Amino acid sequence: MLMYFFKRLLMMIPTLLGITLVCFLIINMAPGGPVEQAIQKIRFSGAGDTSATSSNNMGVSEEVIEALKKQYGFDKPVHVRYGIWLKNIVKLDFGESFSAEEPVIDVIKSKLPVSLQFGILSLIFTYLICIPLGVIKAVKKDSAFDVVSTVLLVVMYSIPALMLGILLITFFAGGSFWDLFPMSDIMSDNYDDLTTWGKIKDRVHHFILPMTCYMIGSFTVLTMLMKNSLLDVIKLDYVRTARAKGLSEKVVVYKHALRNALIPIVTGLSGILAFFLAGSVIIEQIFSLDGIGLLAYQSALDRDFNVLMAIIFVSSLLMVVGRIISDLLYLVVDPRIDFN
Repeated sequence: MLMYFFKRLLMMIPTLLGITLVCFLIINMAPGGPVEQAIQKIRFSGAGDTSATSSNNMGVSEEVIEALKKQYGFDKPVHVRYGIWLKNIVKLDFGESFSAEEPVIDVIKSKLPVSLQFGILSLIFTYLICIPLGVIKAVKKDSAFDVVSTVLLVVMYSIPALMLGILLITFFAGGSFWDLFPMSDIMSDNYDDLTTWGKIKDRVHHFILPMTCYMIGSFTVLTMLMKNSLLDVIKLDYVRTARAKGLSEKVVVYKHALRNALIPIVTGLSGILAFFLAGSVIIEQIFSLDGIGLLAYQSALDRDFNVLMAIIFVSSLLMVVGRIISDLLYLVVDPRIDFN
């Protein structure tokens, strides 16, 4: 067993190398990098050299261009830059943000609290609600509750996050109907002046609408997965044998069937750590949330390569580690599983 997890840990290295190498090459091949943007700024400011030594008639001398490449680290071949990047990553040095002009780690730290809060809360609420709901739907299969809840779940799943966010703001955030919730941000302006209980209520008040958008997609999928998984297990021979022994339906379902039905749910938990960096560009844009999703989007627009690579590396690392945690959870759900 220990050997299996040791091998999985070793496999993380080539996996991360492959992901980061491909992403590094693609990002560095994209046009409009920091050097080009700096040149454009010089041209528009009129500070360039318009003499015959200008490069490609861009109004910027070769000396200035070479200085810019050296400043941003583009004076070396791409494979050398990747090697330097790997060496720095070992020391947890992600470099400096080109647009913010400060260390990447500080930029990410400033956006991380928003993503952490929404990621952790959406993970907790999704599993606390969806698993019991899926179990109840399986137990009451084809009942009025099952049919009505299925219709509602399908309708919820079919609404895009963008449209749902607009509808929530329009109906519940003072758009055209009720002014029940704030339209943006995660706290009020007077948050620091509130009591502890007042701060909790203020956060909950601000979180309801964006949290609904965060959960809407996975909520339906997880509920139906739990229901169908339990229905499949209930049909197995050992469950029928338990019923034949005279055990109550609650004991049959919750003691014998539920544990095996949770195995597909555990598979989905491989992304459990990725929830800590949860970010949605659309949701964060609609509700003015300054999180990781919006940071990644803005970094792509600004060609802020260091920030993009840092987000990709951390997200990939969390996903790989999450898969190992998922394997450990298999053992918790069903100790009979043997990875040897």
